[in-house]
Amino acid sequence: MRIRPLTGFMGAEISGVDLHQAIGDDLGQALRGALAGHLMIVLRDQHLLRADQKRLTRVFGPLMRLPYVEPMAEDPEVIAVLKEADEINVGVFGGDWHSDFSFLENPPGGSVLNALEVPEVGGDTVWASQIAAYESLPTDLRRMVDGRMAVHLGAPYGVTHAPPAEARSGASIRMTRGDPEADRERLHPAVVTDPASGRRALFVNPIYTTRLDGLTTEESAPVLAALFKHATKPDFSCRLRWGAGDVVVWDNRMSLHYATNDYDGARRLLYRTTYAAQPPV
Repeated sequence: MRIRPLTGFMGAEISGVDLHQAIGDDLGQALRGALAGHLMIVLRDQHLLRADQKRLTRVFGPLMRLPYVEPMAEDPEVIAVLKEADEINVGVFGGDWHSDFSFLENPPGGSVLNALEVPEVGGDTVWASQIAAYESLPTDLRRMVDGRMAVHLGAPYGVTHAPPAEARSGASIRMTRGDPEADRERLHPAVVTDPASGRRALFVNPIYTTRLDGLTTEESAPVLAALFKHATKPDFSCRLRWGAGDVVVWDNRMSLHYATNDYDGARRLLYRTTYAAQPPV
């Protein structure tokens, strides 16, 4: 197994591994170590079956079924992330910087994406290291978040703050909306710690974080705006151009990600699985 970092802070490409085979303890430990060090890992030209993908996912944690997004009918542990070529001028799943489902009581530990069909150009995914973001926070912002909780809300799936129709994902990804439970505020630490490495990361995001605990929404707005701007700097980021057969694993607690929407007229299909972890601390 060979590891080639993709940027200074985020992402690595792994080669010399065949994920169609059983994943032994040594390889599993090496893959977890690579993910802990780089927060996102990509293995090219794997062309995995769903069973292979789920076996890989379990290396990082128990499989987790996500709410609000309809899974594949024949496999409830897999979501087809699909945009058809005729879906024009519509949003895409994950089309703003975010940490997946951070408004849940226990958000996902991370996910695996398996690329089946990708555009010739476009459809890249971008990740940003929130460890690098936290470590470089200006002193005034660090004082605002250290030891403080942040409020998360599932606005896209709730009633009160549902997005306009033109900003929603196309019809190929079916979502549950209008759920009052998604409007319930949940608190998570604004800075979380990786239990394995002890490294700390900023844990707020533009889609789901609405305010800081102890502050009103209005008082929080300029602080969150500064945090979001800092957290998504290109310096901390890695942009991945997909190829068919590529497989990516990322840490949902230590990074943010963004799905670009620049491929109208082309079909894009990836299979997604998700793994659970202990609640963020």
